[in-house]
Amino acid sequence: MLKAPFDPVQLAIPFFILAIVLEILLGRFGKARAHYEVRDTATSLTMGLGSTIAGALFGGVIFATTVWVYQHRLFTIPMNAVWAWIAVFLLEDLTYYWFHRLAHERRVWWASHVNHHTSTHYNLSTALRQTWTGGVAGTWLLWLPLSFLGFPPAMVAIQKGISLVYQFWIHTEAIKRMPGWFEAVFNTPSHHRVHHARNARYLDANYAGILIIWDRMFGTFIPEVDEEPCRYGTVKNLGNFNLLHNVFHEWIGIAKDVAGSPRHALGYIFGPPGWSPDGSRDTSHTLKAKWRARVGADSTDQRI
Repeated sequence: MLKAPFDPVQLAIPFFILAIVLEILLGRFGKARAHYEVRDTATSLTMGLGSTIAGALFGGVIFATTVWVYQHRLFTIPMNAVWAWIAVFLLEDLTYYWFHRLAHERRVWWASHVNHHTSTHYNLSTALRQTWTGGVAGTWLLWLPLSFLGFPPAMVAIQKGISLVYQFWIHTEAIKRMPGWFEAVFNTPSHHRVHHARNARYLDANYAGILIIWDRMFGTFIPEVDEEPCRYGTVKNLGNFNLLHNVFHEWIGIAKDVAGSPRHALGYIFGPPGWSPDGSRDTSHTLKAKWRARVGADSTDQRI
């Protein structure tokens, strides 16, 4: 099957809205930890709407390319087989992990992802703060090997949607910890708070979609510790709610850097965020190194 018969994200929109309203009410009445700011929430909701529009505009190119790849597939994987759904769940989630890691470690892809991290609050509305420029950045190309293997495009699209729906509920401070066995295997609010934190201790960690096991396997897992609460946003917060600035500021930064020093273009585009030819700017690596030196920590203390 080429076109998905349903979109999990579209079906979940009423749940998203009700959950956000419930979290706001619980926070207002002191029944849950939930911090909302009107302009911040409005920015998140507008970014979510804009992302949907951008996805629709670029969706035709992605769909056509995916179908072309599928037509040249290695195998034909049946969409009605249980084993196939288990396989696509694991492989899509692993793909998401590497996409998400690249989106933080390489500046060109960070430029399309950074707007998801610009909020200084962490609540369910933050989950809707999605990219407008992912299609242009080409991050969707990472999922093409699944269709080349023989997973029907509809199957991959449904699983991607399931992953996004799952990730909605982990954008909250209302849930402190899940049971230990769940925390060991799945991505949770605790793990994802670390991912959204700008504390040096927590930078570049917990890239999981659904399964946190990938971070544990590839050495990018950092646990949330009670003695250091997460502070949210980016290393250098924007300090405004300008929608276009939120969406495009890093693209503009790349353009200015490349124009100012064309011979270092590859470093500015594909280096880590904060890269500079003379090392005068901080990257997450240098920030973490400074933090370790300050607290006398050893790098092995951070990842479990």
